[in-house]
Amino acid sequence: MQCFPRTLILRHRKENLKKCSLRGLESRGDIKFLVYPGGTLPDLSAYVLLTLNAPVLTEADADKGLFLLDGTWRYAEVMHRWVSGQVPVIERSLPVDLCTAYPRRQDDDRGLASIEALYAAYRLTNRDPAGLLDDYYWKEPFLAKNPSLR
Repeated sequence: MQCFPRTLILRHRKENLKKCSLRGLESRGDIKFLVYPGGTLPDLSAYVLLTLNAPVLTEADADKGLFLLDGTWRYAEVMHRWVSGQVPVIERSLPVDLCTAYPRRQDDDRGLASIEALYAAYRLTNRDPAGLLDDYYWKEPFLAKNPSLR
């Protein structure tokens, strides 16, 4: 069994935890939550940052850790600029054909909820996603919309 670097999630301190799709993953040993703003970032040279408009994440990235920003779109943009100014980071995106099941006001369903993005990244890099979607209310609709992730 391959050993993967711990997944890092930078969560905005104003993220509404009642609506946060990653809620409940804080106790997992393979995931570490960091808080923004505050502190400094660890060395991310062995990580890929999941973002938009970057080369697509593939199995070739499996030897790297996953780094995810968790916040509203507005917060995530600010966090992305901050991260990019702090440390060099490799950016990867998810395939554009993935669709969210998370209800939102925007008509565009291509922006994934954080848990959906994390699950997709685990599947694309051959990590074991067991338990990631256990508490996700829209698990079945998400998997139905994205059969390639089953």
